[in-house]
Amino acid sequence: MSKVITRSYSRYTLDALQLMAGLIRSARKERRLTMQDVADRVGISRGLLQRIEKGDTKCEIGVVFEVAAVVGIKLFGSDDERLSYYKKSTQEKLSLMPKSVRKINKQVDDDF
Repeated sequence: MSKVITRSYSRYTLDALQLMAGLIRSARKERRLTMQDVADRVGISRGLLQRIEKGDTKCEIGVVFEVAAVVGIKLFGSDDERLSYYKKSTQEKLSLMPKSVRKINKQVDDDF
């Protein structure tokens, strides 16, 4: 039997999910797409799309991004070129950082 994990989310995260859910729903309706049309184009069930449009925290982020793309929501800028720029910039920044983070344990030597 699997263990149920209860997570708590910050108000910011919940608000961001509700914003994304609202944007997806309004974009879908503006384009006059039914839930079944969008679900079929993304390859998900209509139930999962309903959960995404309600801001369910358990939906996979990749699926949410794909639904956003299908209904025409531009994430991280207005075009593919800007997205590529941000991606490249982030990869360059990460390449300059250490591969792992270690906790610094400084022990005070107070033995005089």
